[in-house]
Formats: sequence, C-alpha cells, structure tokens
Amino acid sequence: MPGLLRGVARTAVISGTATAVSNRVSRRQAGRWAEQDRQRQMVYEQEAAPMAPAPPPPAPVAADDMTAKIEQLKQLGDLKAQGVLTEEEFQAQKRRILA
Repeated sequence: MPGLLRGVARTAVISGTATAVSNRVSRRQAGRWAEQDRQRQMVYEQEAAPMAPAPPPPAPVAADDMTAKIEQLKQLGDLKAQGVLTEEEFQAQKRRILA
C-alpha cells in the first residue's frame, strides 16, 4: 500500500506542478497579448488622428438657392391646385425641397 500511496502522491505533485506552470504561462501570454493590443491601439490612434480633418463648415444658403426653392414650391402649389398632385405628394415634395 505504501507504494500505491507514493505513486498517487507523485502523480498529484506532478499534476499540480503542471497546472501551476500552465496557468503561469497562460497569464504571461495574456499579458503579452494585452500589451501588443495597447501598442497597436496607440499606433492606430496616432495614424487616424491626422487623417480625420474636421469637416468644413456648411456654406450659407445663397439667395439664388432660396429663390429657386421658392419657385419650385410655387410650381408645386400650382400642380396641387390643378389636381395633378395629391396632398400627400405635395407634402412629400415640399419636404424634399426644403431639406
């Protein structure tokens, strides 16, 4: 029986040691991967920052553009008055023009 107990104890020690080593290797590898991810993220952010310039401010609406919109709305009103357009079609086109 002492030989059996010694064999079981030896197996337990070997198994415990292997588990401890495996866990340590896994933690170390996870740490390396995390560090690589941080470095890649920093490089990505540094490269992306200069490539994303601020969009230009929207141009003010020109008087000619507003005049054209008013003319289109008048034409839509005439078509609606003639019965060519329904109320829903008129509203949809009006929203499209004013957007």
